[in-house]
Amino acid sequence: MKLVPTIGIEMHCEMKSVSKVFSSAKNTYSEEANIHVAPLDIALPGVLPTLNQECLRKSIQAACILNCDIPEFFCFDRKNYYYPDLPKGYQVTQMHDPIGQHGHILVPFGESELDVLIHDIHLEEDTAQLDHIGDVSYINYNRSGVPLLELVTEPCLHSKEEVVAFIEYIRRVYQYTNISDADVTKGQIRCDVNISLSNTDELGVKVEIKGVSFSALADVIDYEIKRQKDLFETGNSTQIVQETRRWDEEKCETIHMRSKADAVDYKYFVEPNIPKIKIDPNYVESIRKNIPVLPYERLQNYTKNYQLSFVDANTLLKEKEISDYFESCVSIGIDAKAACNWITGIILGFLNKTNQKIQTLDFQPQDLKFVMDQLNQEVISSKQAKEVVFKSLETKKKPTELIHEEDAQISDEKLLTSLIEQILEQNQSQVEAYHNGKTNLFQFFVGQVMKETKGKANPVKTREILENKLQ
Repeated sequence: MKLVPTIGIEMHCEMKSVSKVFSSAKNTYSEEANIHVAPLDIALPGVLPTLNQECLRKSIQAACILNCDIPEFFCFDRKNYYYPDLPKGYQVTQMHDPIGQHGHILVPFGESELDVLIHDIHLEEDTAQLDHIGDVSYINYNRSGVPLLELVTEPCLHSKEEVVAFIEYIRRVYQYTNISDADVTKGQIRCDVNISLSNTDELGVKVEIKGVSFSALADVIDYEIKRQKDLFETGNSTQIVQETRRWDEEKCETIHMRSKADAVDYKYFVEPNIPKIKIDPNYVESIRKNIPVLPYERLQNYTKNYQLSFVDANTLLKEKEISDYFESCVSIGIDAKAACNWITGIILGFLNKTNQKIQTLDFQPQDLKFVMDQLNQEVISSKQAKEVVFKSLETKKKPTELIHEEDAQISDEKLLTSLIEQILEQNQSQVEAYHNGKTNLFQFFVGQVMKETKGKANPVKTREILENKLQ
């Protein structure tokens, strides 16, 4: 029996803005609890919401990127339910007229692509944060009212690899457009995963796993597919019921939370305190025209025009700042492949080792160009170039300070010829052995030249002159 998994994703991402979506409290991450809180965030009486215009603009931008239909009016609904992290007893969200519907987006997937169908995307407020320690629960209202974009796909994905590729790509899109920092280490991305298995053309029973972090996404999908598959194969498929489960990180398994009927009655109704906003088509078009170059477009440029491999291109695109650094290198005249090799080979290695971000480096694209110019002009060797870059990264000194005249590579042909002639004259027995077939002695002669010049001899010219002299 061939069972095909079908997966739909609800991706929640905290947006980047100065203040929260309906209050003036700061929208910023803090380790200290309950310091970015306004009266509205904790539902004090007598306060009214005011829509953050930047959040409106960014949500329209996201809908445009996802090729969604955008409604004539922007409006909100109340989603009514009681939970300790929801002080008002309802969440302001978009149910009936979300900012974008019926969209799709192309997502890089290996060396091919996925066309992921989008059900809708909508703007809402986040809840407060609950932390459970022992038998006590602590509530942090810093997150209450933080603007949240919820993106809902159609059930069109079929593996953990497709899901991770999609979430990772949308994360990059949000970062490249400044919609969100999408920082997974700060919990800014959370997903609800809907999974069903079927051996027919019809979808199976949908099981939802709530609040999955980006880091746990692949493990959750793996486990839940296996759990449902085992029930099918042992003849217990009737035990697969529509329910909501959660991920237990300690046990590495999904656990039943509650049964879920086809439609939970949240008693939605239009939010009376926020009037409808008519969306001007010209405003939408101006937002659409100003969307920056997206990761997918950059990927096409890197692989087709710069002839980079998909692996290298994806490494550069993983963080916007790394891609920007690479593009700055190319814009000032550094060869694209050479720039890629230096960034992915040495600079990223240094960043990973020191746990730094590329935007904090003192070593700028202009510094890399200086080193490469010195290399291309044969002032320094490739070995010296690497040493200079490493030393510049570690000491924060500029390459201009590290490349001194006495360290320059020896490329003068007359000087090298004279030196090589002396070395050959001093090693006649080795020269004779070389002519008798011991050609591996060639490296011996190269080593002698490097020893005499303390490694400064131009290796290419050294080999050329040696070959001529030994012939």
